[in-house]
Amino acid sequence: MLDKSVLVLRAVADGPCSLAELVARTGLPRATAYRLASALVAHRLVATGSGAYALGPWLAELASGDPLTARASPVLDALRAETGASAQLFRRRGPARVCVAVSDVPSGLRDTVPVGARLPMTAGSAAQALLCDDAEALPPGAVFTSATVSSVRRRGWAQSVAERAPGVASVSAPVRDGTGRVVAAISVSGPAAVLGRAPGRLHGEAVRRAAQRLSG
Repeated sequence: MLDKSVLVLRAVADGPCSLAELVARTGLPRATAYRLASALVAHRLVATGSGAYALGPWLAELASGDPLTARASPVLDALRAETGASAQLFRRRGPARVCVAVSDVPSGLRDTVPVGARLPMTAGSAAQALLCDDAEALPPGAVFTSATVSSVRRRGWAQSVAERAPGVASVSAPVRDGTGRVVAAISVSGPAAVLGRAPGRLHGEAVRRAAQRLSG
């Protein structure tokens, strides 16, 4: 059974795939592939979204050895449950921000950001939160202003609508280390049709409280 589970993981590592593709890649019976994939999803070794299986967040957490990432899972799960929106944790990596942990809503209208996704620092509420202590040094091409970023520092959360992608809204808050330095951003995201044109009014305080739980 362990060998078959590893076979499923190797197949998913080749790229996101449907159940039919998983069966083709592994050569396993459909019922066996489904049962093993479901068990791996339960243990967060595999993730499922938009009808496809992909590598799960726990693998990234194990590989990173990042204590913040390891602590993030219950906070993200609680934030997703409170807001009904997908929740993510981002770290800045040079000119990009990288999603290092995620808790997706299981179905319905949602915005899915896979672990490992690299997104620009020029758009989106998570970029604003990561830059909130450095408002005078925005990256070239940023679609938000230094005044916007300064307001994030004062208010404790950022919001964006259709900045990163059309029809997507998000709310983010900075996560700080013991010295007060911004080290990550925690976010919720989803369709603007669901979160509205002012998503911060809906979820700003919930996201800020989640960031506080991770800070320090």
